[in-house]
Amino acid sequence: MGTGAITGYIDVAQIALYVFWIFFAGLIFYLRREDRREGYPLEADTSGELENPGMIWYPSPKTFQLANGEEVLAPNDIRDSSRELRAKRTAPWPGAPIEPTGNPMLDGVGPAAWATRPEQPDLTHDEGSPRIVPMRVAADWSVAGRDPDPRGKAVFGVDGEQGGVVSDLWIDLSEPHIRYLEIDAQGRRVLMPMTFARVKKNGQVIAKSVCGKHFADAPGTANPDCVTLQEEDKIAAYYGGGYLYAFDKRREPVL
Repeated sequence: MGTGAITGYIDVAQIALYVFWIFFAGLIFYLRREDRREGYPLEADTSGELENPGMIWYPSPKTFQLANGEEVLAPNDIRDSSRELRAKRTAPWPGAPIEPTGNPMLDGVGPAAWATRPEQPDLTHDEGSPRIVPMRVAADWSVAGRDPDPRGKAVFGVDGEQGGVVSDLWIDLSEPHIRYLEIDAQGRRVLMPMTFARVKKNGQVIAKSVCGKHFADAPGTANPDCVTLQEEDKIAAYYGGGYLYAFDKRREPVL
């Protein structure tokens, strides 16, 4: 027998290979069970029934301790039954597309979909205070002198129509940059994510996804100096949905 051979047919290298295969298969099985903690068990889109978790494909529930002291059990079968689906199915079979029935940018479906999140603001790690606030609250923050300051400047939609005027800037206290532009739109104060805005050298702002008329209907905030996690999700979904729903022609096929 050669060096390392246990018998005439098996050697150490072969055993190591088999052990690696078993370990790798177990690792894949473990990871596929763990990635089912959030969003599982699945819900049938036709009947609304929950999928049977079975005996081996889902992990046992685990308790997660959140930063605010709350506990979350995952996986779980908790469903947001209070949320109305403002859409209709285009066909009766599973997986068929759904279409919004009202204002597509507010109905919470398609590219304008938002997730159910806590109605509380994101907090700073050190002080536990609201992380995203307007500059009128964080008075020691300012815009760098080399950068254009859009406050007091007009905001235009992709159609060239003015939708409002920038009244303030909302900053992230944990990361030194602007998160939102606060816009005075027809008497309402609404927020637009900075990632959806293009600021010119003269300070004027052009929205990337919505028209001028859409600012008046943008989701607002309950607190004028604070934005909750749920409100952030709805705001981002509104402007993100504009890439498809702002113009009727955007909803049509390219070819």
